[in-house]
Amino acid sequence: MRKRSGTLEIGFRSGGRPEDYEGEYQCFATNDLGVALSNKILLRVSKAPLWPKEVLEPVVVTEGTPLVLACNPPPGLPPPFTFWMNSAMTPIPQDKRVSMGLNGDLYFSNVLTKDAHTDYSCNARFLFTHTIQQKNPFTLKVLTKELYNDTSYNATDPYGGRKVAESTPTFLSPSGTESSKMVLRDEQLLLECIAAGLPTPTIKWFKKGGDLPGRKVKFDNYNKTLKIINVSEEDAGEYVCMANNHLGSIRHSIFVQVKAAPYWLDKPFNLVLAPEENGPLVCRANGNPKPNIQWLVNGLPIESTPHSPSRQVLGDTIMFRLVQMGSSAVYQCNASNQHGYLMANAFVSVLDMPPRMLGPKNQLIKVIENNRTFLDCPFFGSPLPDLRWFKNGQGSGLDGGQYRVYINGTLEIKRARAEDEGTYTCVANSMLGTAENQVRLEVKEPTRIVRAPERRSAVRGSTAHFDCKVKSDPSLPITVAWTKDDKPLYLGWRLRKDEESLTIPNVNEGDEGTYTCTVKSEIDQDSASARLTVLEEASLNPSVSSALPPDRSDPPMDLDLSDPAARSVRLTWIPGNDHRSPVTEFLVQFEEDRWEPGRWQDLSTYPGDLNSVILQLAPFVNYQFRVIAINAVGQSQPSRPSPRYQTSGAVPDAIPRGLRGWGSKKDNMEITWEPLLDLERNGPTLRYSVWWRQKDLGEGWSNMSTIWSKHVVYNTETYVPYEIKVQARNEFGQGPESNVVVGYSGEDKPTDAPTDLRVSKVDSTKANLHWKPVDLSSVQGEFKEYRLYYWRESSLVPGLVVSKEKKTKGFYSIVAEPSGILSDLVPYSKYKMFLVVANNLFEGPPSNTVEVTTKEGVPDSPKFFTINRRTFDTIHLEWDKPLEPNGILIGYQLKYQTVNGSRVGRAQLETLPPNVTEFTLRLPDRSTRFKFYLSAFTQVGAGEVYAEESPHFANEAYIDQVDIATQGWFIGLMCAIALIILILLIVCFIKRSRGGKYPVRDKKDLTLDPVDQKDQDGSFDYHSDEDNKPLQGSQTSLDGNVKESDDSLVDYGEGGDGQFNEDGSFIGQYTVKKDKDETEGNESSEATSPVNAIYSLA
Repeated sequence: MRKRSGTLEIGFRSGGRPEDYEGEYQCFATNDLGVALSNKILLRVSKAPLWPKEVLEPVVVTEGTPLVLACNPPPGLPPPFTFWMNSAMTPIPQDKRVSMGLNGDLYFSNVLTKDAHTDYSCNARFLFTHTIQQKNPFTLKVLTKELYNDTSYNATDPYGGRKVAESTPTFLSPSGTESSKMVLRDEQLLLECIAAGLPTPTIKWFKKGGDLPGRKVKFDNYNKTLKIINVSEEDAGEYVCMANNHLGSIRHSIFVQVKAAPYWLDKPFNLVLAPEENGPLVCRANGNPKPNIQWLVNGLPIESTPHSPSRQVLGDTIMFRLVQMGSSAVYQCNASNQHGYLMANAFVSVLDMPPRMLGPKNQLIKVIENNRTFLDCPFFGSPLPDLRWFKNGQGSGLDGGQYRVYINGTLEIKRARAEDEGTYTCVANSMLGTAENQVRLEVKEPTRIVRAPERRSAVRGSTAHFDCKVKSDPSLPITVAWTKDDKPLYLGWRLRKDEESLTIPNVNEGDEGTYTCTVKSEIDQDSASARLTVLEEASLNPSVSSALPPDRSDPPMDLDLSDPAARSVRLTWIPGNDHRSPVTEFLVQFEEDRWEPGRWQDLSTYPGDLNSVILQLAPFVNYQFRVIAINAVGQSQPSRPSPRYQTSGAVPDAIPRGLRGWGSKKDNMEITWEPLLDLERNGPTLRYSVWWRQKDLGEGWSNMSTIWSKHVVYNTETYVPYEIKVQARNEFGQGPESNVVVGYSGEDKPTDAPTDLRVSKVDSTKANLHWKPVDLSSVQGEFKEYRLYYWRESSLVPGLVVSKEKKTKGFYSIVAEPSGILSDLVPYSKYKMFLVVANNLFEGPPSNTVEVTTKEGVPDSPKFFTINRRTFDTIHLEWDKPLEPNGILIGYQLKYQTVNGSRVGRAQLETLPPNVTEFTLRLPDRSTRFKFYLSAFTQVGAGEVYAEESPHFANEAYIDQVDIATQGWFIGLMCAIALIILILLIVCFIKRSRGGKYPVRDKKDLTLDPVDQKDQDGSFDYHSDEDNKPLQGSQTSLDGNVKESDDSLVDYGEGGDGQFNEDGSFIGQYTVKKDKDETEGNESSEATSPVNAIYSLA
């Protein structure tokens, strides 16, 4: 057997034969609560036996006589599939004359000379073993009384012009005049009649006393086989097959019996019972013959198990009475007859469990207006709770009229409207408590396309445009998508789509197709399609209009009214041109000028082959009609309106809907109903007659007439039932009365208060409540609930201020000793509470006030938990105590561990006293990150954990109060700024130094001295005493008596005066000699030169 499975595997790798495992198998599943059984499985080994060796003598027959070639395949498991072939492995041709029977034999209704062959071979194919066995072939010889004339053979004269004796029909299978057949229910019935005769007989089938079941019957094998699928008891009876040719006919009756293996009428299901509860376990089955019912308990016959006083076997039912805990078991029901058996397991569980909701909490359901809606509320409890639905926490339970509550808790709203929006509460109540769940229902407008794309024909190169204007609920986001020929449309650079249209510029042949606009919201969708046909320019020429694609039909013409009657009239019209697309249907619309003049409404549709119909009309309406033709392309334009037709009046046919009675005050009852629709009035002066009387008093009816859809009955007693009914009438008479409906007068304040409110089993968050109920007559209305008011008086934690806001909780219970559980209390607190009884409108006086002190619990999470970096080497944690300590805090637990992606380090735990709300942790390195888990704890234990993770190193958002002067990046920035300033100063000195060496620009505006000499080229050579002096602070000069700068070109010359040619270029070389003494004499000035400073830096 497979591990962790109940599947049994049988293998033969280690030896053994399959035949050794043949037999009956059954699976038993066992645990502490009982034993379950599977159906019995019969294991058989498929076999493909060989055909017995035999020598077949040639078969000799006379032409025109019948023949049967027997197959007799070897028995196999399952039986083989047989077929006839020749030596060339070609199937033997079969027809009305030659065919294979259900038993595999080959039947010849009459033999022809052409049937003479030496290789008629029957083959048997065994499906499971995938093998084919072949029988030794038959040799068929056909004797003729005259020579066969090949040249004169044809289909109408298969005997070649020779005379062959004809014969009346006889049956080859089955034999005799009658036979019988037994078939099991739900299986397939096969009846066969094969006849001999010349000419070949025709087979017909009948059923005596009735018709053949047309939907289930099928004829095969050239009408020789009648097949009925899924046989039922009604298919039993006498079936007659008749074979006839022009010489006569013959009949054979087959009497069909339909038997049945057992089948379920009531299959047993699991049963859940509460202690001291009663319940039946039913196992009903039928069959033919009637099946025998046997009960087992945990796999053993019930007769052999210990007697249980809480269990009584009554044939196909076991009755359980006053069951006790510990009597849970698995019961098996076995229904069997000679044709089969059924087995079912049912777990009978005895348990005690308060109501609980099984579905998700506080669901939001969005539905489309006017759709049927289901609100699910799966629940469980033992004993089985009563379930009721409420809307917006008000009113009585929802059931009846617009609502229907199913046994599984589902609420059906038959037609959701805008006023059905709200919060629906399902309440499951039993003696063990109450559970509830809420569903929020939102009713949305439908999403629909109000301007759909229309068929377009566009010339190649032009622009095509499709509209798709959508109207939807404003609160639902929608998406609009286009498809072409049911495939997503790729827009590319050419196609343009906006919210309401699709534009196709420069149309080409590839754009032709059907375009569909689909608009979707989260709960519904709508779509519309139109076809684009691409035309060549020549296609617009009327001479080739026959090449145009189909288009919408022209509107119908010449509408005529005839055969007037009180509520009908005949409308006749002439169809317009269908434009190469046949009309499939006509839509008839009407407009009336009394209630909604100018508004056309759909009346009915009719097939496209009609042009004259009788319209069924409402009384007292002045109609006019128009017709729209519809073909595959779309709707035509409407026709011109018909003449008006006024129907005569009549009494109302409709009954006012929505009749109900309810009290708006304690001494009245408002009777309301929905007014008739305009077309339901049937005449002028519509009024309503309303009747009412107090229920069960035998009084006469009170009534009145009104034109409104409401009547108020005054001076009623408080909350008493009334029978009410309503009827519409007009000038022509009274319509039908409604059914009698029970309504109630108004409610008043309950007079009694629940007594003896007490508390038991108080823990940190829950308390069990008990009280003595009120007399239901004192509620003075529909009992809705016992409503508990409770508030938190104080906390036992010193100095903690609490809110004393009152809260409520309802308990629906009408048992003699009601109780309930109040949950969601705050631990370690003092509560006060009282109880009132409530109807739909009022609350009664309060009960006694009780005080409850809840036990200490675990605290909430800390109020906040922050992580800061004071430096790069430490993390500083800060937190505040919980808003709700739920007891006396005795400390905090801080657990932390390193994190690196999905890997975490070893956790470390710190326990801190309650007055400490900060912690500093030194980092092993700056890139290390930690995850922290902080919780407060009381004597009860640790509370909710507040988890935080330290930030990334690059994220400095958590760094507060950092000494910026000690940071490396700041020191580097300051050094860079100082270096830039120094470089700028040096550049300024260089520019100033160059200005002293070449003072031409500085002195070009001065008056020339007489000693100034002019060069031949008109340039001047400036000389002055100042020029012969070196500038203060500078060592560079054009005078050779002064020490040249280190970068002077003199170092590279060989002496001589420097000379320039006319274009100003050098024609000589520097020849100034360097005088060591002069150089040494100027050392003092070089030491202060900024130029030297530059070189010294270099």
